[in-house]
Amino acid sequence: MGDRVVIAEKIAEAGVDLLASRFEVDVALEATPEELRSRLADAAALVVRSATRVDADLIASAARLRVIGRAGIGVDNIDVVAATSAGVLVVNAPTANTISAAEHSMALLLAQARRVPAADASLRSGAWQRSAFQGVELNGKTLGILGLGKIGTLVAQRAAAFGMRVIAFDPYVSEEVARRVGVEMGDFGWVLAESDFVTLHLPRTRETENLIDADALATMKPGVRIVNVARGGIVDEDALAAAVRSGHVAGAAVDVFAREPATDSPLFSLPEVVVTPHLGASTREAQDKAGIAVAEAVAAALDGELVPEAVNLDLGVQIEDAARPFLRVAERLGAVFASFAMGLPDELTVAVSGRLAAYPVRPFTLGALKGALSGVSEHKVSYVNVARIASDRGLTIVEAAAAESEDYQALLGLSGIIDGRLCSVTGTRMERKGEVLVEIDGYNIEFPISAHMLLVRNDDVPGVIGSVGTLLGSAGINIADMAVGRHPEGGALMAIALDSSVPQDLVESLLELPTVSAARVIDLD
Repeated sequence: MGDRVVIAEKIAEAGVDLLASRFEVDVALEATPEELRSRLADAAALVVRSATRVDADLIASAARLRVIGRAGIGVDNIDVVAATSAGVLVVNAPTANTISAAEHSMALLLAQARRVPAADASLRSGAWQRSAFQGVELNGKTLGILGLGKIGTLVAQRAAAFGMRVIAFDPYVSEEVARRVGVEMGDFGWVLAESDFVTLHLPRTRETENLIDADALATMKPGVRIVNVARGGIVDEDALAAAVRSGHVAGAAVDVFAREPATDSPLFSLPEVVVTPHLGASTREAQDKAGIAVAEAVAAALDGELVPEAVNLDLGVQIEDAARPFLRVAERLGAVFASFAMGLPDELTVAVSGRLAAYPVRPFTLGALKGALSGVSEHKVSYVNVARIASDRGLTIVEAAAAESEDYQALLGLSGIIDGRLCSVTGTRMERKGEVLVEIDGYNIEFPISAHMLLVRNDDVPGVIGSVGTLLGSAGINIADMAVGRHPEGGALMAIALDSSVPQDLVESLLELPTVSAARVIDLD
């Protein structure tokens, strides 16, 4: 079935079935690190959750790896920098557990405020102590949200339903966006100082590690309560425990820990703290959605599609559905350009016109670079590392767009000067023909791009087509399609689609024909 996918941790059966219907699947749930390394030796994809550590050494040992899928949101168990350097796409399921995580945040918020776990344990032990478990209401209190992303926004909406005033800190969210969901934005210190409850919804990064430390806790209101259903390590557990013991922090609810599995923590001995074993995404619905979402993303990546939501892909823009098919055009044109020109210029111009001018050029540039560099780079080239590879080679990119295009509704072209000569290739996409060449080095030609092509520059005289066809036929190479384009200044270009590649000795025979001035073999698949 071609590509092999290794699934190292349990995901929804629907996700496994989706992958198994299209690829060879190796379920390796109990594999040791050494066994996993061995099973990844010839794998194209790896699917994990949070327990498998995917470090630089593991990535380096998997020479054929093209995509790593994380069935969940956080990717701190994956060395994303190493994956990017190796050209490996990292995809996740960023929205699969948002509702479950938001609901668990509210569950812990309420459980801590009303001391539900402690009261439950007391009653089960045979005691009836109503006065010992006095709680606080949420109504009228201020909830400070650190991180107003998808989960933080859902928590804000639910907290508002309880009559809470909601404020938030998030440097990446505008005040206008926050205002639409009824949230007042402020800086980090202000939110900590104003809040009766603080809930965290941030990724764990260098900037957020131990964000809530002893100093931050000291700036909070006496009697504040803290909820963390985000990532372990954002809250300093020792500092939080000390603040609870001192009474400055009235209580906390913690679902995530710096080291997991966590069987020991200074928080465990404190009755004012509610703890759960990383249950934020542990609902049947979230697990099903995460497994299916990551399986779809992995399948798309293995099919060669661009996955704009990938963790380590910075397009800077959203790709409209109408523009997506032209990414394939860009890749194919890049490969044709590099093969026909026998190299790349110091400065490559990527130009779009017609309908394509309505979209940002950058995604098409990345596609063209991916196609052009795949055949000349010693590294595995993908959308995630192609810009860096181009930069390392000293390749300058010029992007251009024009609203008008002649003869075609949308055109994409590449051009540059190599050895003092302008080289160019232009293409489009047609509903019935797919990716189509419409110009090469000034020769006008309309020819569907195929896996094996022979491009022949020749004199525009009778008999050339017959001579070329005879040589191909004598070598047992079948012609699938053919077109001839003319140059405004004279000469012709013959484009031939073949069922197989042309060996070099046959190319040399073609060049011996007096009417042939150049011949290029282009193999794309």
